[in-house]
Amino acid sequence: MKVTTRVFGEIDIADDKIIHFQGGIVGFPDLTDFALVHDAEKEGDTPIRWMQSLQEPNFAMPVMDPLAVCPDYNPVVEDELLKPIGELNPESVLVLVTLTVPKDIKKMSVNLQAPFVINADEKKACQIIVDSDKYPVRFPIYDIIKKDKED
Repeated sequence: MKVTTRVFGEIDIADDKIIHFQGGIVGFPDLTDFALVHDAEKEGDTPIRWMQSLQEPNFAMPVMDPLAVCPDYNPVVEDELLKPIGELNPESVLVLVTLTVPKDIKKMSVNLQAPFVINADEKKACQIIVDSDKYPVRFPIYDIIKKDKED
């Protein structure tokens, strides 16, 4: 499938790379099909990927593995919330969080309260809301990333 994107221009997405969100994502219930895209030229440099909508080519969100910035990230999630994405195999579960990069890059943050949980085996996913004050909507990451680059 060819998709013209705002971030990457025209790209080709293989059918087996399409991730389906049965109920869409928070704020965008009609956007149900996505692909994870990354900049091949920067692949080794950055943990950031893009969750690209296949229904709305101008809609893409930067996402990353929460463990890259919060090593003890382990929210408690009710099994019922994960049922729509099928039987989960620990080796094929991918958890991603959205990244916000404002004009003042020092205020860069990730949303630890609304992660995407992806069943890579079945290409099904859902977005859950973590019911805990432990994981904020705006978890600052600038200093963490800067320190990692210096190490």
